[in-house]
Amino acid sequence: HTTIRMTTMRSDERFSFTILWSPIPLITWILPFVGHLGIADSKGVASDFQGPYFVGDQGRMAFGNPTRALKIDLADLSNLQWDECIREANEVYRGRMHNLCCDNCHSHVAYALNKMQIRGPFGIRNWNMVNLCFLVFFRAPFLSFSGFMKQFMPFLLLICFIIIPSK
Repeated sequence: HTTIRMTTMRSDERFSFTILWSPIPLITWILPFVGHLGIADSKGVASDFQGPYFVGDQGRMAFGNPTRALKIDLADLSNLQWDECIREANEVYRGRMHNLCCDNCHSHVAYALNKMQIRGPFGIRNWNMVNLCFLVFFRAPFLSFSGFMKQFMPFLLLICFIIIPSK
């Protein structure tokens, strides 16, 4: 017997042409500028490098719904070119081992943006983990107040628990 598996892609037009960010439990609590990145296609379907040899491309990010989204100016790039570069990045990263420090979700997004040859804010031409981290941290708006709280509240509580007992 052949089994046909039906999957439903989660699309959200608000996320079309965006870099998406979500907090990573424990890590973001200690370092609130560190989180998980994904990139959405022209229909708003998220893709993200979730682990060794696995890229999610159905709109469900590894650490839940995004809390921040940075819209990218396409300049002269077509919707088809944007989507094709994301598909290529997905295929390449399905063949890669995930490494938290060197080849991760940020690298996947950077690969797609570099294939698109998009010039980013501040003259960014060569996308990488570091400039994506800072760009999203300083420029990506929060999608809700709860998204802000998810990113910063655990860190602030941790600081309070460290500072208050030391007095």
